[in-house]
Amino acid sequence: MNRTLSQLQKWIIDGTLQPGEKLNDTELSEALGVSRTPVREAFQLLEVQGLIQTFPGKETRVTTLEKEDIIKLYAPLTALQALAAELAVQNIQQEHIDQLRAINASFNEYVNDEQLYEAMEYDEEFHQTILHIANNQHILSFCSALQMHIRRYKYIFIKRPNWESQAAVDDHEAIIKALEARDAEAAARLMKHNLERPLEHLDKLLHSL
Repeated sequence: MNRTLSQLQKWIIDGTLQPGEKLNDTELSEALGVSRTPVREAFQLLEVQGLIQTFPGKETRVTTLEKEDIIKLYAPLTALQALAAELAVQNIQQEHIDQLRAINASFNEYVNDEQLYEAMEYDEEFHQTILHIANNQHILSFCSALQMHIRRYKYIFIKRPNWESQAAVDDHEAIIKALEARDAEAAARLMKHNLERPLEHLDKLLHSL
């Protein structure tokens, strides 16, 4: 079931399954080479994650993308990630710096190769690593709960023109330097800037879908 869930998530996030599209469990099970049972089980989790909406006895559809939802989701995530960056300064070690730079190098590579889903995963790994360095289980838990709801929007954001995606690479390096300098205020400010940058072009991004 995990493989089925992961593949359906990817198809929804990358737009293979479009916002508002009606989902047929029989067709999807055939496409995935599985029975209808793991597809139906995946549907239950996808609904919890906000990726699909089920109307009992009628139909199941991919949820639509709403500007208001993005803003409501990003506000708490930005605050929590900024706090995590601030806390990470207390625990940062050279091995963490090296790890973050390696992740950002991979992120940059996939951005340049326009392998956007993989780039998004490295972007997530960068932020997740800082959450672990911060060593606050409550922040980690809350961010994890928000993360899956946000993945669709992050994929849209990473589809921006290459020079804008490159700016995210530069943001990451600036955050690393702030952590390396143990500058908690700068780390929090730069993290907030990195997450809020795509929202500046939100209307245009949604209109292009």
